Amino acid sequence: MQFFIGSLRGLESSLHGGDLAKTGRHCGFLLSNYGEMWRVLEIAALIWKYGRHPINDNPGQAMPHHIAIIEDETAIAANYRDALQRQGFRVSLYSDRDSATTAFARQLPDLAIIDVGLGDEIEGGFDLCRELRSRCPELPIVFLTARDSELDIISGLRLGADDYLTKDISQAQLLARIVALFRRVQALRSPVQEEHVIERGELSLNLERMTASWRQQVIDLTVTEFWIVHALAKHAGHVKNRQQLMDAANVVLDDNTITSHIKRIRRKFQSADGGFTAIETAYGVGYRWSGS
Repeated sequence: MQFFIGSLRGLESSLHGGDLAKTGRHCGFLLSNYGEMWRVLEIAALIWKYGRHPINDNPGQAMPHHIAIIEDETAIAANYRDALQRQGFRVSLYSDRDSATTAFARQLPDLAIIDVGLGDEIEGGFDLCRELRSRCPELPIVFLTARDSELDIISGLRLGADDYLTKDISQAQLLARIVALFRRVQALRSPVQEEHVIERGELSLNLERMTASWRQQVIDLTVTEFWIVHALAKHAGHVKNRQQLMDAANVVLDDNTITSHIKRIRRKFQSADGGFTAIETAYGVGYRWSGS
């Protein structure tokens, strides 16, 4: 494990330093020893493109994205801050809901990472998410917490969070999720290109904006949910097993968590169309998109 962590740190260092040759060597080592090169390369490319040089509406002025971390454990918050700052992001730390609310009243961040439990407030993170979402519907919000019950996950997503992650996620995966959310924000500001849209019957997926609609109604999907739907709909009628869905979403989950994601996706589509049945279960195998 120490060798693996050391290799990831070496990859991160070479990315930050702009040494593409060294980056390639680190990726090759991870391939030979730990496999899944495409995942390492994809994460590396995303961090290189959007992390070290964050998205900016004004190319003539270097304005790194501002990420707010609301976390009551100082050491954990500092660890995340250091990792994000190494990729060029500007990071602010808040240990409780009140200090974050006060700061956000002056200026909102570009993305908020929130723990659920904040000090004496067992669900302070949920309350803060609700406040932020009411103020700014398009603000990317990510829960990063040790609480992994299905009830907590559902609660966080229903409050409007874009993603719900547990603290055992690797820094590389966390960075990839953050980059994906910033890509979505950037894409929403760009004109739609026809080749970036997939349509399957009543379903429409915009790959650049990472948005989904069903019968012309917007379906609010998290990043993970979007890529699961994309994996199913891209090859309608083909069964995708749980591992294939994990690969498509670039996450490592157990079978029960994939099942929970599918249930939430179905509920979101059914809220727009009570007769939605496009996602079918192939018992013992996986899931398929049945729409034409």
